[in-house]
Amino acid sequence: MVSLERPIKFEDVDAASIVFFARFLNYAHEAMERFFAPLEGGYAALILGRRIGLPAVRVEAEYSAPVRYGETLRIETSVVHLGRRSATFRYRMVRAHDGVLSAELRHTVVTTDLEQLASTPMPEDVRALLSAHLEPEQAPASAGRRA
Repeated sequence: MVSLERPIKFEDVDAASIVFFARFLNYAHEAMERFFAPLEGGYAALILGRRIGLPAVRVEAEYSAPVRYGETLRIETSVVHLGRRSATFRYRMVRAHDGVLSAELRHTVVTTDLEQLASTPMPEDVRALLSAHLEPEQAPASAGRRA
């Protein structure tokens, strides 16, 4: 899991003085950029230098508690699925001051050759980084058990 602390700015909140729901997608992208920092040159080098992109093909979000201006979110990023050309990230967005889960997003990306704008096999260094943060599969507690 990779963690990022993100202060909530005035521009992030709506008329109700809470974070506007669409901003959580921006936060997820910021966390994804942080996730790829260990690669040589980070996320920017992957996109600009190597011309490998990770466009979103699916995003799911659940919101459970508001976040206000001046608070800080701790964004915990992990990988819940890793395929040959795709991966799904999970972002747990927790209010830092009280540990309350504010939102959880799942974000599926496909490795893309940005010159051809076509899916491409995942580079080994990208796969290794994703694998290092892959959550273990959790079988249901009752699976395979009989009373």
